[in-house]
Amino acid sequence: MRVMVVWCPDWPVVAALADEGLPTHLPAAVFSANIVQAGNDAARASGVRRGMRRRDAQSRCPELKVYAASPDRDTRAFEQVLAAVEELRPGVSPLRPGLLALRAPGRFYGGEPSAAALVAERLVGLGVWDCRVGVADELFTAEQAARRAQRQDCRVVEPGESVGFLRGLPVDVLEDADAVSLLQRLGLRTLGDLGDLAAADVRDRFGPQVAWVHRVVGGDGAVLLATRTPPPDLACHVDFEPPLDSAETISFSVRRTADRVVDQLARLHLVCTEVLVEARCEGSVEPASSRTWLHPRWFSAADLVDRLHWQLQGGFRGGDIRSPVDRVVFTPVTVVPDAVHADGLWGGTDERVERGIARVQGMLGHEAVVRPVLQGGRAPADRQALVPWGERATGLRPTGPAWPGRIPPPAPARVLATPVSAAVVGVGMRTVGVDDRGAVTCEPERFRPGPSGDWQPVAAWAGPWPVEELWWETNPRRVARFQVVGVDGRAWLMTWDDGVWFTEAAYD
Repeated sequence: MRVMVVWCPDWPVVAALADEGLPTHLPAAVFSANIVQAGNDAARASGVRRGMRRRDAQSRCPELKVYAASPDRDTRAFEQVLAAVEELRPGVSPLRPGLLALRAPGRFYGGEPSAAALVAERLVGLGVWDCRVGVADELFTAEQAARRAQRQDCRVVEPGESVGFLRGLPVDVLEDADAVSLLQRLGLRTLGDLGDLAAADVRDRFGPQVAWVHRVVGGDGAVLLATRTPPPDLACHVDFEPPLDSAETISFSVRRTADRVVDQLARLHLVCTEVLVEARCEGSVEPASSRTWLHPRWFSAADLVDRLHWQLQGGFRGGDIRSPVDRVVFTPVTVVPDAVHADGLWGGTDERVERGIARVQGMLGHEAVVRPVLQGGRAPADRQALVPWGERATGLRPTGPAWPGRIPPPAPARVLATPVSAAVVGVGMRTVGVDDRGAVTCEPERFRPGPSGDWQPVAAWAGPWPVEELWWETNPRRVARFQVVGVDGRAWLMTWDDGVWFTEAAYD
């Protein structure tokens, strides 16, 4: 069995640009924890490299498009590539977003180069301009051949020549960076040098992954492809004859279609959390109204009808839909097992609340209704991120391990949107400060949590928790946080910021 591998370089960047409808020639990079995870050719031409910090990357390429890593986005965008290749040869094995394998369909298409050219032509038709194909006797060799092919081209390793091809490759083709570093320090530069070692020594010293490559270089270690079953077509549509020009009439007419969408998902034990709703006008190929809707749990038939009604209302009023509608299409974009969203023993969220929130979001806009999500940070305001209702939170700072300078629990009950000026004084109305060693200059005795109001004695206080931020800048910021309790029993989180006091939050 011959194996064909299709590689789409820099796929996270390709998926991010396609998600915003931007051309692929713009310099762009995907970051994870402020480290470059992937960049395209335009970014590399400006000096951006994988593993580079975001600040350094933007200094080398100021016009760089910055995107947060999103595995869901990469997988969703790669689904159309898998579907296109499956039309030519069923039994595709997705290795990861941007890389797939299949049995080489050589004889049916007149040879392996011809089959590879047909695959490349199909992907270019989808807008994937950089795709490379490799064909060999087994998976690892085919992947390395694809990585050495030219854009929209194929490299074929003839039958029986895999060992000779692999022995000349450098050891840095291995994915284990620690193993590559160790091999190079030992003077082993190529896979041929690795193949000359004893199998037991390689397994004991470098682990199972390098041991498998060692067997492949020796002519063994081929693995079977774990092919996937093509997903069923979940889209449903309804045609109107004659076409309809009323949002209420169309919404009433699609109720059975919405039921069909939910029923066919239920038969597969799935629910839909993201759906594409399209309304096509008479005599038009492209949809006049197209929008992707998200749900915090899953869509019911009534939810689908509501989303269509709100979408059509906005389209007719805004003038986007200028002629009667003759077709409506519901396409589930993201489906998950129904067990993921099963109600707990204590029940679930009232559907009327969710529908009301979605209704407000449809009227005011996607970004107008948000929910707070916990993320990592030092200040209470930094630890909350606002995410549009129904959208999945991505690119959040990790919550653990504990951030240096973070205040201990319990967390404040109320975080002020904008910190207000305050004052904390000691004996003789002397302003309390924090020295370079993180110690208070005098004992807090009285404080005022706002710019106006009465002074009150300090019943108890804790801190400081000093933090030096932006220490690499010319003027670093030195901050210290205190928990202060007044004689009235109310507690406050107060911040000393370079000689100025602010109130950040309150403990209710």
